[in-house]
This record gives sequence, C-alpha cells and structure tokens, in this order.
Amino acid sequence: MEEIEQLRRRWLARIAEADGADALEAVRVAALGKKGEISLRMRELGRMTPEERQSAGPALNALKDEIDAALKARKAALDDAALEARLAEEWLDVTLPARPRPRGTVHPVSQVMEELTAIFADMGFAVAEGPQIETDWHNFDALNIPPEHPARQEHDTFFMHRAEGDNRPPHVLRTHTSPVQIRAMQAQGAPLRVIAPGRVYRMDMDQTHTPMFHQVEGLAVDREISMAQLKWTLEEFCRAFFEVETVELRFRASHFPFTEPSAEVDIRCSWADGQLRIGEGEDWMEILGSGMVHPRVLEAGGIDPAAWQGFAFGMGIDRIAMLKYGIPDLRAFFESDLRWLRHYGFAALDRPDLAGGLSR
Repeated sequence: MEEIEQLRRRWLARIAEADGADALEAVRVAALGKKGEISLRMRELGRMTPEERQSAGPALNALKDEIDAALKARKAALDDAALEARLAEEWLDVTLPARPRPRGTVHPVSQVMEELTAIFADMGFAVAEGPQIETDWHNFDALNIPPEHPARQEHDTFFMHRAEGDNRPPHVLRTHTSPVQIRAMQAQGAPLRVIAPGRVYRMDMDQTHTPMFHQVEGLAVDREISMAQLKWTLEEFCRAFFEVETVELRFRASHFPFTEPSAEVDIRCSWADGQLRIGEGEDWMEILGSGMVHPRVLEAGGIDPAAWQGFAFGMGIDRIAMLKYGIPDLRAFFESDLRWLRHYGFAALDRPDLAGGLSR
C-alpha cells in the first residue's frame, strides 16, 4: 500500500506541474495510457494471489480514478487560463474614439434625377412612372412608330419570350420612357405637364452606349402650346441644370415618329483646353430631341388633337451627367466600382434644391 501511495503522490505532482495541454497529455499517456505505469500495475493483478488481489485491486482502481479526475481538473484549469489570456489579449476599450467608417454616397445618375426633378417641379411638371416591361402597343404603335421601323427589329430591341400558343400581345423592355406619356395622357387627360425619368433598354454597348441606361422625357399638353414655349422650357432647364447665366440653344429640323415638327437641340459650348464650358465658345453639342406631339399620339392617349396640342422632349440622363460632372466613359456608371463612386458620388444627405444649389 505504501508503494501505491508513492505512485499517487508522484503522478499528482506531475499533473500539477503540467503547464500546457501537450504536457498534460504526455502525463496522461505515461500514467493511464495502454503502456502507462498505472495501467501496467493493473495488469499485474492477474498474477497475484487472491488475498493480494483483494487488497491491491481496490487500491489501484481508486488510484486510477483519482489520477483521471486530477487530469480532467487540470485540463479545465488550463483551458480557463488560456481563455483568460485570450480575452486579455483581445480586449478592446469601447470608450475610445471609433475609427471613421466610409460614408455611403449617392450615384451620379440618382443625383441628376433629383436635380432635374427639382428643376422641372419648379416649372410645374409632375413626375410620372410606368412599367419597364411594356406592351408592343405602348412602346411603338401608340407612339406612331410604323411596323417597318428599325427600332422594332430584334437587333435594336429586347423582346420578351412568348411560349408557343401564347396569344397575349408582344412585350418588350421599353426602349424609351415615351410609353409613360401615353399612360399619363390616358390616366389624367388634358391639360397635362409631366416628366418621365427612368431606365430604358436597347441592344447597344460601347464607350457612350450601354444596354441599360436612363432617360427623362417631358410632355406638356394644353390648348395653346407652341414651339416657343418648348424653347423657353429647355433654355430654363439648361440654365438651371448646368448652373450658368447664359444659355444658347439651336434647333435643327429632324424626324421622330411621335412629334411633328421635330427638332434636335444643340447647345452652345466651348472645348478650350479640353474642358467643356456651357454657354460660351463657337462649338455646338447635341443634347436632346424634341418637337410638337404628333396628333396620332394625342389620339392614342385619348386626347382630341383638334382641341389640344402639346410639346415633348427627351434626353439621356447618363449623358447629361457625363457632361456636367466630367465623366469620360458611360460604362463606368454600371461597373459597381466603389473607387469610382467615391470619386464621383454625392453625399447621401446633400439633396439638391434650387435655392441652395443643385450640385452642392
């Protein structure tokens, strides 16, 4: 029994001296492993006399249980100490000033939409919206676009798939926001003043074109609407949007199926030293299309062209954003590059208004 007591003291001491998980595991193997000292002593019970086994057996079992319990207790203590050390190492003083977080920014397209909405709202235009998946009738027929027009071909327009036997009218991803004008006339009648900003889709992709882009179209319908009022509206818009005192527009005769007469609109500008300056210089730059609403378009909107007339215009939001803020490549608008957005983006709470300035 004295020998078992010596074993007990020696192994308990070694357990207490173990300073890590690896050292403790080595002690366990040496004591209770398959070839451990206590395990070998347990095997010797078979060679003892019944009288010796009766006294040594319970003592060895008790020693084994005590050593096993001591190992588990030491392991728990070492785990607690490791956790305390880790917590102390990873401690963070939450009262210290926080590191500055990157601020969210408003995309230039969203900014320009807000700017032009503020400008046209000041002139009495409301905002109208419509679906991006349009019927072929709203997108083409109601706008006096003939069946043979190139825009109605698959190389220019995204047509929605129709299953065999589907008798519903064809649908397309709208190629312009002009269908919103038809829906606004049908819903509200005349008189009417609305703008329709939103996404549009065409099969085109290069430095100045993308398959998805943004347009805004304007429509005014009343009893005595004229090209002179169209010219004034566009001049006031350009003066406010580009934030210049003087604006000179040039109207060139053109053709759009939904307006008659139709005109492309150029703005006087200068490219001196590679920098665009609006309202000065000897150069001209096309910025939008416009004209008087075609009588057939008024009829499609449920308005009598004998009693009412109107003007309409349309421009690319992405393009005027590029002109105003010096953005060279249209494709960068849609590449989700945070570095680009941090450079060209706008503060989230810096909403444009006419009184405080649009591009603050």
